[in-house]
Amino acid sequence: MPTFDMKPKYVPQDVLDGLKSIPGATVYGAVCHFGCPLNVCEGLRNLTPGKQRFAARAVTLRFLPRRADLMAEKPGGVDDPEYIAMGKCGPGDVLVADIMGSSRDVLAGDVKLLQLAMNNADGAVIDGAIRDLDVMTEEDYGLTIYAKHRSFHGGVDATPAEVNIQIQCGGALVRPGDVLVGDNDGVLVVPSWMAEAALEWAVEHEDVENYVKEKIRAERVVPGTYYPPTEEMIAEMHRVKGT
Repeated sequence: MPTFDMKPKYVPQDVLDGLKSIPGATVYGAVCHFGCPLNVCEGLRNLTPGKQRFAARAVTLRFLPRRADLMAEKPGGVDDPEYIAMGKCGPGDVLVADIMGSSRDVLAGDVKLLQLAMNNADGAVIDGAIRDLDVMTEEDYGLTIYAKHRSFHGGVDATPAEVNIQIQCGGALVRPGDVLVGDNDGVLVVPSWMAEAALEWAVEHEDVENYVKEKIRAERVVPGTYYPPTEEMIAEMHRVKGT
């Protein structure tokens, strides 16, 4: 088991690309293996057809319940927190929004999210709702969207308030720079300081699972004969494949 300093770390594109190449369930196993089991953004699903696998660094946006004093203090126009957050997103980044799971409050629609598209950001992960998704698909925004809900509503009970702080998303902690990894099973959080080690573990684990499947098919045995793989099976794989 590696020793981590647990300090935030910039995750480069090659690590993101590697995490995209692995099924989300295997990445989940890696993060659990390294001691962070509460990493799944529960209840969020991939709402963008054709976007199969995803990995991007988090820029966070926290919504708070609407109240008169908060609304009076909040900047408007281009200085609104939602625009500040989107402005921080570029290639390899995803906007992660904590909207408290609301089905009536949306991150934004097609006009506001045009900023993410113009910045070539990877997408948005929303503990709340999204609207105008059909428009964004028709106009090829190129964004991957994970959310709990789709809605006609705009901001009803919540308003964007705080940028690039630690938030929750579907019950998982998200810190700025963490990696959100997803596929059609859902989306999870990989702490930035763990991302490279998680990728290495996941690649080896995926390789050994494929090796086990080959043996099961070749020998026509019950999967439990070789699964879950042991350390001895991992060693056998490396020996047979010369890796």
